[in-house]
Amino acid sequence: MENRDRGLPRRTPRSEPSWPTVIATTMRLWLERHPVLIGSKTIRIRLPARKHFAAVALAAGLLVVAGGAAGLAMTRHATAPRWGAVTPIPAPVGPIAGVVHVQDVKVPLPVALAIPDIGVQTRLIDLGVTAAGALQVPSSTAVAGWYTGSSRPGAIGPAVIAGHIDSYQGPGIFFRLSQLRPGDRVYVRRADGTIALFRVTAVRSYAKDRFPTLSVYGPTPDAELRLITCGGTFDPALRSYLSNTVVYAVQVN
Repeated sequence: MENRDRGLPRRTPRSEPSWPTVIATTMRLWLERHPVLIGSKTIRIRLPARKHFAAVALAAGLLVVAGGAAGLAMTRHATAPRWGAVTPIPAPVGPIAGVVHVQDVKVPLPVALAIPDIGVQTRLIDLGVTAAGALQVPSSTAVAGWYTGSSRPGAIGPAVIAGHIDSYQGPGIFFRLSQLRPGDRVYVRRADGTIALFRVTAVRSYAKDRFPTLSVYGPTPDAELRLITCGGTFDPALRSYLSNTVVYAVQVN
């Protein structure tokens, strides 16, 4: 910002403006410079007269202070408070498959995924790659998909499963993926009815332009699992999240 007083005698300091005035001024400037996108239309909000705007800003400021964590959640997801808390689900019932230590053993195809601690239960669809060579994403936010170019869950190597975090309609199947912690269990049901059980070892967030391809897709000595979704900050101009959340897990008996 240009300093208009540069080279001039210093003026007598004025008293600091009150915080309602600061909030009012900040909100007014932001709203005047940032049009609001509603559907396909861009509109500008009509502001009340300055003498009334301070009162509006004061009320908004108090709501922000009272909202606390809700305001932080809304930074990422516009309607997050309406989506409620996670409801854990029971672990799926079925025979737990043993760990396969032989590279060429044929492992059944995955058909369903359950993550009890974050309430995830979904069928699995097949995912390939796009024409640009990127991993496909499920066409629906309500299901997850297994990347067919990766290992089958329970076979040596990383099995990769991807899902959406959310959409304008609400949370996606992997909305709470980042809430997983080391030690949490992930269950993958396979076509023969057996279940491959995995234990979470790490949860990481990566900027999309620094995605660790080798760590996620590269060979591993054991049967492992990678769960992938979007995360980090949402860029409204790009209509995309700027990061990816990756959960690392290893198969256990």
